[in-house]
Amino acid sequence: MSATISTDVTTAARYLTKGKLVAIPTETVYGLGANALNETAVAGIFTAKNRPSFDPLIIHQSSAVRVLKYTKFIPDDAQKLADAFWPGPLTLVLPKQEVIPDLVSAGLSTVALRVPDHPVAQAVLELVDFPVAAPSANPFGFVSPTTARHVADQLGERIDFILDGGPCRVGLESTIVGFPAGITTVFRKGGLPLEAIEECLGHPVAIRTHSSSQPEAPGMLTKHYSPGKEMLIMTKIAAFYPIQPADAVLCFGNWPLADHASAAHVFNLSKSGDLAEAAANLFSMLRMLGSGDYPRVWVCPLPEEGLGRAINDRLWRAAAG
Repeated sequence: MSATISTDVTTAARYLTKGKLVAIPTETVYGLGANALNETAVAGIFTAKNRPSFDPLIIHQSSAVRVLKYTKFIPDDAQKLADAFWPGPLTLVLPKQEVIPDLVSAGLSTVALRVPDHPVAQAVLELVDFPVAAPSANPFGFVSPTTARHVADQLGERIDFILDGGPCRVGLESTIVGFPAGITTVFRKGGLPLEAIEECLGHPVAIRTHSSSQPEAPGMLTKHYSPGKEMLIMTKIAAFYPIQPADAVLCFGNWPLADHASAAHVFNLSKSGDLAEAAANLFSMLRMLGSGDYPRVWVCPLPEEGLGRAINDRLWRAAAG
């Protein structure tokens, strides 16, 4: 039986309270939510997504006050970032309180915390008295969902309820920041640009690389976001690549390959070169390319600035392997 799709926030909260799985819209992507303090419910997330238990989850609440009570310690930089960017596409990894199950944190002593900036997410979180664990609502390793229909297509038979809040505004997962050994560190590039973080703090931050196992935070695995099709990243000019008429090309702005003569299927994340528009379009376009009859997808990387960093991160991981 397929999950119900509805805009009924009260029903979504009731399902969560009963230990059920509910897909919830956020400004970044749709999350697969469950009561983070209910280990049986959390185990259901891992089962539905086929997610490895060593990959930790992010827990969500409606305000900084409500979510930060699940940490033992808040570094000064963490407080500055929370004050500046919550609600918003920022996740903070902090020392966890014992009430957070080890299954949520993958056995780590830290927990990932977030306050989403979406009215529907805010409404449902206000109705429950527990934090909601919510990784992206898609099978593990595949493209993240940015509409309720995306969730239904991939997980509809495995979950209980899909709360429809419309298309996601940001379209990229949250930026994850942690503080290992007291060093402010970006674990995952995302919907909050690196430049905004450094401007807020007044100093540069460290950046972690990806991991193939035992990640320090959610969303760090090397291969992820797969559209189920061979993807190749182009780092030089068109003449270097054997693009065939049946292949697809994913471009950005006025990249020369936007008019590549040998490619019959050319798609552009943002013809105007708008990084926010490209971010919002990314997962929908990857999903569309994955379902299309294209032998290969050639991808033009974006400028390494602002949201372009996070978009390139997703593209490289989608093409990994």
